[in-house]
Amino acid sequence: MADYILEHLRRINRLVALAVGAGLLFCAGFVLLDIVLRRFHASFGGTDEISGYVMAIATSWGMAYALSELGHVRIDVIRSRGGPLVRSLFDLFALSVLAATVSLIAWRCWPVLERSILNGSRANTPLETPLAWVQAPWMIGWIWFAAASWVTVLAAACLVLRGRHALAHTRIGISGEMKEAEAAALAATSGGRAQ
Repeated sequence: MADYILEHLRRINRLVALAVGAGLLFCAGFVLLDIVLRRFHASFGGTDEISGYVMAIATSWGMAYALSELGHVRIDVIRSRGGPLVRSLFDLFALSVLAATVSLIAWRCWPVLERSILNGSRANTPLETPLAWVQAPWMIGWIWFAAASWVTVLAAACLVLRGRHALAHTRIGISGEMKEAEAAALAATSGGRAQ
């Protein structure tokens, strides 16, 4: 069940990443069109502001995808010297610290959004964008990352408690180690066939 949850979460995060990627491509096209228009002494104006907003939103939503794809960096000096149980426990600890940190960030996003709503805050730019329009999806992205992190922690903890360390490693381990393990397995398989 835990593996099913993690795989389902990974699929959702891939869809989110595709949507975020589409948003980034749209933004890049918008900026490119504005650059072309400048050659003809015209401009949409505010493309730098809009691209900054898109980047902030894409970053908050993209973090959960990086989590699912084992893209977050960790220092593993002690972890790499241990066996499967030690590695699983260190991975679980690192993931728990990440989830707690992200939860704090998500929690602190609300006062920022609330202040913008109460004050009717607008960007100090020619577009005068209502900041709540940008901060709401930004905050929801952090909340999604925090929720995805805690679901991952709980599911991975179930795997570790059941002694399924190899599976836990594939779900919360380090990406570089996965590639090395796959290469070693491929080499062992190829070597066995050659003999």
